[in-house]
Amino acid sequence: MEWKYIIIGLTGLFGLYLVGTVLFHPLRFIIRLSAWALLGGAFLAVINAVFGQFGFHIAINPVTILTAGILQLPGIVLLVLVNCLLIG
Repeated sequence: MEWKYIIIGLTGLFGLYLVGTVLFHPLRFIIRLSAWALLGGAFLAVINAVFGQFGFHIAINPVTILTAGILQLPGIVLLVLVNCLLIG
């Protein structure tokens, strides 16, 4: 085999690696964001189930789900404080 074909093959593999990397990073971010959203929704559902008996309720919408999911415990504390301060 000639060296030209080996160089072309290695260049093609490197290009395929670069294209795969560029396409995989946004997909990985979307997967992580979805996992955070599921986790945030579960956190808010637990908070509403436990404290719903006392009349305390946090609305479940995309903003609160992502806040609770991305920030986790500090996000839930933030949502509880905002709910207490705004609603009273």
